[in-house]
Amino acid sequence: MKKLLTSGFILTILSAQAQTNRFFYDYKFISDINDKADVKTEMMVLDIDSKGSSYYSHATFVADSTQRADIEKQIQMNSGSINIKKTENPGQITFKVTKDYPDFKTYLFRKISSDQYKILEDSKPEWKISNEKQKIGEYNTQKATTSFGGRDWTAWFTTELPFQDGPYKFYGLPGLIVKIEDSTGTHAMTLAGNKKITAAAQETELNLPSEVRVFGMGGKEIEITEDQFKKVWKAYVNDPTKNMREMMLKNTDTNRVIFKTKTSDGREISDPNQVFREMEKKAKEGFKKNNNPIEPDLQK
Repeated sequence: MKKLLTSGFILTILSAQAQTNRFFYDYKFISDINDKADVKTEMMVLDIDSKGSSYYSHATFVADSTQRADIEKQIQMNSGSINIKKTENPGQITFKVTKDYPDFKTYLFRKISSDQYKILEDSKPEWKISNEKQKIGEYNTQKATTSFGGRDWTAWFTTELPFQDGPYKFYGLPGLIVKIEDSTGTHAMTLAGNKKITAAAQETELNLPSEVRVFGMGGKEIEITEDQFKKVWKAYVNDPTKNMREMMLKNTDTNRVIFKTKTSDGREISDPNQVFREMEKKAKEGFKKNNNPIEPDLQK
């Protein structure tokens, strides 16, 4: 009996001490290749535990969690309508990347209009490791290069951190990637810090009911291949408001979706035809300014 109690105690302690290694990356990027002076910055997070890793924007995660909590509260109150409020500092990066250990099965999560996509990566980075070394921050690093996603990348990894992982879809080097930059200098991710957090302290996402789908929040993720995603992306670029029009066609007397937006001069409009015209105009302006994605091959 004593032996059983002791074993149970040890298991409890091990479970309580389960930890996630959280690494913070400073992501600098240029979204408009025609305006290289406009360098944007986002703090990204790479969470690593025994099952795999997850790479995402910290600001976007916090904003999404706050908005989800507000929507969930409105649903519980049975108000009959949902008011989507804009959050402060919503984050500029909306994608997320996960890797499952030990085979490093990699997924990219992207939102397009009201749909969420889970895109399976069908290739892996093939590295050429150089003898060149340098110290970055507190870590001794070594150089490696790869061509991936339509860009040529240079990475610096350290064996002082025992993780064969890195930011975005990058992995497979004999240590953690401390810095990685593309050959144009318009995308760079640099390790800025790290800490360990317990499973109990780790933030968790709130889950909306599966029937609630509000611009990528709630509903089920659509698992597709990269080739399928390319077709979806082309269709979205050609008709950015298609999903919204389809949602309105499903309106009933008891369940209605109403879209509102503001024009460039600050006027709020709610007439569906005007709203869709304005949203399409804004979307196409966005496509022109966001012409330098991190993975060009996905948006050809």
